[in-house]
Amino acid sequence: MMTSDIKAIEAQILREIENASDASAIEAVRIAALGKAGSVTALLKTLGGMTPDERQAKGPVIHALRESVTAAIAARKAAVDAAELEARLAAEAVDMTLPADMAPRGSVHPVSQVMDELAEVFADMGFAVATGPEIEDDWHNFTALNIPETHPARAMHDTFYFPDKDAEGRAMLLRTHTSPVQIRTMMTQQPPIRIIAPGRVYRSDSDATHTPMFHQIEGLVIDRGIHMGHLKWTLETFLKAYFERDDIVLRLRPSYFPFTEPSAEVDVGYAHEKGRRIVGGNGDDAGHAWMELLGSGMVNRRVIANCGLDPDEWQGFAFGVGVDRLAMLKYGMDDLRAFFDGDLRWLAHYGFGALSVPTLSGGISA
Repeated sequence: MMTSDIKAIEAQILREIENASDASAIEAVRIAALGKAGSVTALLKTLGGMTPDERQAKGPVIHALRESVTAAIAARKAAVDAAELEARLAAEAVDMTLPADMAPRGSVHPVSQVMDELAEVFADMGFAVATGPEIEDDWHNFTALNIPETHPARAMHDTFYFPDKDAEGRAMLLRTHTSPVQIRTMMTQQPPIRIIAPGRVYRSDSDATHTPMFHQIEGLVIDRGIHMGHLKWTLETFLKAYFERDDIVLRLRPSYFPFTEPSAEVDVGYAHEKGRRIVGGNGDDAGHAWMELLGSGMVNRRVIANCGLDPDEWQGFAFGVGVDRLAMLKYGMDDLRAFFDGDLRWLAHYGFGALSVPTLSGGISA
């Protein structure tokens, strides 16, 4: 076969490639030219029967034919694929100037909403919001709070410890309460101090009313001349504003916490209504009972001294309550585990709109 014949074959194959309009047509041309029985493959097979001189003359021309056809097929396939993609994108385009079919379906989680409600209530009483690390050392989490080495809270089955220690040789852990935020605030801020410390905390516990991770808010006041009367007034004012009821009645029972002295468990009166607990009323009245809600007390002198303050000059009170539990009581939820299931149906039922911003004037849960 003459070189001119090979050039003619090349021109014919290139025309067929150029005329191929889709991927299947291109594949058909490829098989006809480069397949096992293809025209270009047949020419390559003839090289074996040629003399050395013939192979030297015709070999480069035949190999150039194969390279030309291969490159043309690849280029045409890329062009066809690009055209198909552009057509598909044009067909699937969304006109962003058109009105949406429906409003956004996102909801604010009840825990986030209650956090905002609590911040609004305490801000009105002059409290600032303080935060701290969730990975703590045992000095800030236990020792500075006057919690002894033998206290059950330090046990491995109650606390999530890390295998490594910090640079000072202190054990590292996931904080079990937000009380370390109180310690860090007292060590870095001069009194008077009025803060709330909301955030996530971690304990090794799980059932219908406990989860390994939950949300807590603690309050701290450090000033001169602080006493239990200030504590009770603060708690009553906070709970009346949060539950949006004036008939909140509290009962303080003597208790023990290492970081407060004296310490008190705070009970709130409640009644059953339509199968749920409704906070309000006197727990000693007929049809009412007392429910433990939070822990509180006067800050222990040792804790104040551990933070570098003079306990003879400065006194204070502290309290702590579970945010998840407050949400359950106010909004009628009966299982804490549902808070963490990620069920959109649950969130659609209990969730809040993005514009439901708590305000004292407009209503905390409006």
